[in-house]
Amino acid sequence: MKKVFSCLIHFYKKVVVFLSKYQPLWEHLQKVGDSDLQLSFEEIRQIAGVPLDHSFLQYKKELLEYGWQVEKISLKNQTVKFQRRQE
Repeated sequence: MKKVFSCLIHFYKKVVVFLSKYQPLWEHLQKVGDSDLQLSFEEIRQIAGVPLDHSFLQYKKELLEYGWQVEKISLKNQTVKFQRRQE
């Protein structure tokens, strides 16, 4: 039984694709036709299904792969401004 369990774990690790917790937000931005977009923290929570937290600073790097970047995070206004990258 232990050997079977070990094989299943090995298979699981090879098949699983890890998605970012902000993946729904990245997909939402891909659908936007504008070159920039400002969203409130609350709008981001509704789109992503998770609240914006400190880890966003690390996750935002993934956004470059989708052709977008974070231009400005305003804690005062609780907004994030996104900008489509110029190729």
